[in-house]
Amino acid sequence: MKTRLVAAAGGVALAPALVVALAGAASAHGYINSPPSRQAQCAQGIVQCGDIKYEPQSVEGPKGLHSCSGGVARFAELDDDSHGWRATKVGRTVTFTWTFTARHRTTDWQYYIGGTRVGVFSGNDSQPPATVSHTVNLGNVSGRVKLLAIWNIADTANAFYSCVDLQVG
Repeated sequence: MKTRLVAAAGGVALAPALVVALAGAASAHGYINSPPSRQAQCAQGIVQCGDIKYEPQSVEGPKGLHSCSGGVARFAELDDDSHGWRATKVGRTVTFTWTFTARHRTTDWQYYIGGTRVGVFSGNDSQPPATVSHTVNLGNVSGRVKLLAIWNIADTANAFYSCVDLQVG
């Protein structure tokens, strides 16, 4: 009887720590906040959006996708280029700043315009700080473009996706 009581008390004492640990793992997300990504524009109320406005950090899908929504149906509006996204005026070199609500060990961050990769930065299989910035040379592109940024995490099969609308030149 005493052994059962000790085991039950141990389980009760451990339960809150387990809940916190699991909640931390479930909320391990990130997105580009500067220049404002599509999900940042939703969160800031710049563009009217659905669920993504409440959780801009949650655009997570399998690695290897090239969509703004990360293949998540409830965030499909991020793939709609006619949704009224504001383009940030930039030069040929842009610094992108990621915000992480929780951090995963990172394989790399990749940046694409169309199907062309314009930047890649190693994560050294390390956990990033709360914010990370990368300066990307956009090459010879000009005019309005959509940049896709991908955060490839090292400890799951998923990645996080963020699209940024830019007016280059």
